[in-house]
Amino acid sequence: MVEITTQLVKKLIDAQFPKWRALEVCPVAHGGHDNRTFHLGDEMAVRLPSGPAYVVQVEKEARWLPFLARHLSLPISSPVAMGVPTDEYPFPWSINRYIAGETANAHNITDAKGFAMELASFLQELQSIDTTGAPAAGEHNFFRGASPSVYSSQVEEALQAQRDIWPVEKLSALWARAVATTWEHPPVWFHGDVAPGNLLVQNGRLCGVIDFGIMGIGDPACDYAMAWTFFDERSRKYLLRGLDTGTVDRARGWALWKALITVNASNALVAEQAKHTLNAITEE
Repeated sequence: MVEITTQLVKKLIDAQFPKWRALEVCPVAHGGHDNRTFHLGDEMAVRLPSGPAYVVQVEKEARWLPFLARHLSLPISSPVAMGVPTDEYPFPWSINRYIAGETANAHNITDAKGFAMELASFLQELQSIDTTGAPAAGEHNFFRGASPSVYSSQVEEALQAQRDIWPVEKLSALWARAVATTWEHPPVWFHGDVAPGNLLVQNGRLCGVIDFGIMGIGDPACDYAMAWTFFDERSRKYLLRGLDTGTVDRARGWALWKALITVNASNALVAEQAKHTLNAITEE
């Protein structure tokens, strides 16, 4: 991956957008993995792919986010300018409108049920938008929107490796349920990475959604994995309310897959989150 520093971002701004060179550049608190994000003054953010695999995300956002924003009631990421590759930084990059708010966490959400309902409403609104010409699930978004069965080999390998730690028979049965059904409706828009770090909160309420890099159209089940990764049993049902059983099973499958492949991560926070998710699934 390319080393992306504040100094590099300042050089890119100075060279390509000199009208903004006087604005302060500083990294955001949680800059992300696929893309690095920096504040540019008070009203913009710079977004730079961390490697070649993520370039398509920036290009896709530039193409589709202005269109989606016109049909959504909540603010979302919206590019205001596109930067070009240089010798020092070899990928296209973007400058986006900054959306005020804190990333969601257990402390700034005062009503988990209400927050789950707000998120469910946003996803329903997203799914209602016209999909003509939109990008279908594939390698560009790591197969979000496709069947979770694309990761069956990873799940099976992880379950075998953790047979002495987790109730593998139960988890295997839940995975089998997840891959036994398919989305049997026309493809709809999905975000692809619905997670606390991409949901903005003000006064305890959902106020914006960011990081649409792996968006596309297809099965929206992946967008509901947060029911197990974040919400408790009481509030979970409000995020999932109205979904058919198969979509719920696939959503749980997405959460299970991610937890299984990250539960032994070197990053302690990532590993702890995976353990939380596996506990939520096994105790459900």
